[in-house]
Amino acid sequence: MFDSIRNHKKYLMGFLMILIIPSFVLFGIEGYSRFNEGGQRVAQVAGQDITQQEWDAWHQRYAENVLASSPTLDRRLLDTEAARYNSLRRLVDERLLALASQKDRLLTSDARLAQQLQQDPVVASLRKPDGTLDMSQYRQLLSTQGMTPEMFESGLRAELSRRQVLQGLRASGFVSPAVSKAMGDAYFERREIQWRRLSPRDFESRVQVTDADVAEFYNANKTMFQSTEQADVEYVVLDLDAVANGITLAEADLKAYYEQNLARLSGGEQRRASHILLTVASGASADDKAKIKAKAQALREQLRATPAKFAELARTESQDPGSARNGGDLDYFARGAMVKSFEDAAFALEKGQISDVVESEFGFHIIQVTDIKSPPKRSFESMRAELEPELKKQQAQRKFAEVAEQFSNLVYEQADSLTPAADKLKLKVVTVKGLTREGRPGVLSNPKLLEALFATDSVQKKRNTEAVELGANQLAAARVMQYAPAATQPLEAVATQVRARLVAERAAALAKADGEAKLAAWRAQPGDAQLPAAITVSRDSSEGLPLKVLTAVLSADLASGPAWLGLDEGPAGYVIAKVVKSVPRTAPAAEVARQEANELAELWVGAEAAAYMAHLKAKYKAEISVPEPKVNASGS
Repeated sequence: MFDSIRNHKKYLMGFLMILIIPSFVLFGIEGYSRFNEGGQRVAQVAGQDITQQEWDAWHQRYAENVLASSPTLDRRLLDTEAARYNSLRRLVDERLLALASQKDRLLTSDARLAQQLQQDPVVASLRKPDGTLDMSQYRQLLSTQGMTPEMFESGLRAELSRRQVLQGLRASGFVSPAVSKAMGDAYFERREIQWRRLSPRDFESRVQVTDADVAEFYNANKTMFQSTEQADVEYVVLDLDAVANGITLAEADLKAYYEQNLARLSGGEQRRASHILLTVASGASADDKAKIKAKAQALREQLRATPAKFAELARTESQDPGSARNGGDLDYFARGAMVKSFEDAAFALEKGQISDVVESEFGFHIIQVTDIKSPPKRSFESMRAELEPELKKQQAQRKFAEVAEQFSNLVYEQADSLTPAADKLKLKVVTVKGLTREGRPGVLSNPKLLEALFATDSVQKKRNTEAVELGANQLAAARVMQYAPAATQPLEAVATQVRARLVAERAAALAKADGEAKLAAWRAQPGDAQLPAAITVSRDSSEGLPLKVLTAVLSADLASGPAWLGLDEGPAGYVIAKVVKSVPRTAPAAEVARQEANELAELWVGAEAAAYMAHLKAKYKAEISVPEPKVNASGS
């Protein structure tokens, strides 16, 4: 039922996209002025230009991020003019949000930044067994994205500030039950209709096309009958796997890596602990909280005198129902399983020790470690199969820039063949026949590589393209081996195709003329109408009705009684529809009504967000200089 609503949440999705994909991932962290070193202006926000270079970089990184999360997606879908224009809109919106956060002083505190980093599962995975962050791995991970920890954290801080601009709006979005019901009833309104399509195929027998007509149409539309420009090409790709394959590890390096990473690879230490928890109610006053803490400290003093009473006190005093009946026992847990304050305290204790009072979001704890389980030490030989590819990948990341420069020089200096670069760096040369400017899935979907391949110099001189960056740590170079330009096919070869096109066009025109005549006659004499039995349609039950027709019949004005509509669908024919009446909607079940209310509230918030962004555009005089791509009849 809710598919229809979801399909129309364009505004909301657009703004959620701003929040879902942080700009520090898409665009680097040096700031929005990083690329502002000249170039053609494509947009302007508050007097500051957005250049073609910035737009290209933004769109490329956005596309890479999407492909990283959806590897099977055809890259060509992200490189259409419409997709590129939408990425420019997102970039303008990011600038506006950044300005709004600065003007309204929506700052991100150190505590908020630290909390966000702690919640990041990638950062959490880099913690060492003692709970501290492995800074060498942290820096190494960020370096693959071209960032330092300082850059990453600065960008995250800015991103969190930008999120605050719309967070208040999203949190305060509200639709009353009465408004929600009215919106739902209107959106899911049902209408009883009769409709009929006049198909061009039914009129083809009436069409007469002569050889002269074919020749005239061909001569007037020769561009329709061109053969596609094609090329047979070869290419090579340099990526981390290729660099890693060329690395031979020294035994000493492998053993040193084993010693450094033994604890991490063997598995983390586990602790068994018991606790006594005194909970603090949400919204408790400072005085109430102080009283609960004082009680916890009193219990801790009792345990200093008689530690053996821990289980007894846990059963009688702990307010954790899950563990109290077991004497406070929490069983074994590793790092990352408990809240940070609890975890830090538990992993700092020796076996049998009891902690001081520890505060967490749940209240006040007293913790006793009852056992420590260390993982068995694995031998070097048993871990070799895991260590070797991991260390090779790390060395490949450090070496990639050097090999990439070598690759770029080889394909440029020996421009008549890709073989020298492939042989030197142990790469595979891949051959593809019949490549067009539309590209192929995979490497040959990259627009920069395709542009370089079909450039005049590449086509005429059959020289290697320059090394083109496809993504993070991935370069490719290609070369045209054979080229066939686009050319107008002779009339003899396409005469059948021309004739079929002419017949289809004229049959569609006849269908439209007949439909308009029938529509006029049936409006005047409804009793003469030859229409199928009535059906009931709605946005969530189209009954096979085309979207254009469904939209028209649901929008028709019924104030004066049944409405007649005529819709020209071009090659698909002409549709005549009679909208008989509006059918009251059956009241939805309570659960469905709640779901609808939530969906409609999201739409409401999306509309408010759109209105606020429009306000920011006007306030900061944001404008896009390049024209919006036109949508053709097929919707592309």
